[in-house]
Amino acid sequence: MIFRQLFDQETWTYTYLLADEITREAVLIDTVNTQAERDLNLLNDLNLELKFILDTHVHADHITGADILRKSTGAKTVGGEKFNIECMDLTVKDQEEIAFGQYKIKVLATPGHTDGCTSYLVDNKLFTGDVLFIRGTGRTDFQQGNSEKMYFSIKNKFYSLPNDTKVYPGHDYKGMMVSTIGEEKRLNPRIKSDTTLSEFKQTMANLKLPNPKYLHVAVPANLSCGKTE
Repeated sequence: MIFRQLFDQETWTYTYLLADEITREAVLIDTVNTQAERDLNLLNDLNLELKFILDTHVHADHITGADILRKSTGAKTVGGEKFNIECMDLTVKDQEEIAFGQYKIKVLATPGHTDGCTSYLVDNKLFTGDVLFIRGTGRTDFQQGNSEKMYFSIKNKFYSLPNDTKVYPGHDYKGMMVSTIGEEKRLNPRIKSDTTLSEFKQTMANLKLPNPKYLHVAVPANLSCGKTE
């Protein structure tokens, strides 16, 4: 598999490129509109055909590049069925699989940060969006956030996977790029393997985080798959 982890410094967002080395079919996960030219250039450099543009949720901290990339490549935009937006070409359900080349993407419904949060598992790579971070989690204090739902998404969907499953988050603010399920079960300060629901809810209730910088422009644009008109 061809794999690239890309970073947007302005919003601390990771974008992931995966592609089949034989068919050259590719997918992008959690794109950023201001980095669309970078992504298009990389696709061209590697001689790849973009098939799907996946988002893990309706982002509140950046505008997705889905609309720009769809218009430029003809690729289909993809998101969870509970995104509740009409602009996506394909909505996917929990446990559904979609294919690019010889690889399959397994869809995991993982609400908590938002109701529609959707994670993607490809081989031993887990793309967790804003639900599970490296030594942290996404927030649950706005945009349908629910710490109880997040707790069970992490415990039941993520922590049931093999310990060597690689964790690739939607963001990182400390320079960490990849973790594993085993590491997070042992080391995540918010939710270890033995953390109780009440402990997790108390932790999340006490975070007192400021609103994302681009909240008021990102959410409306992302409800239109990144259109900014």
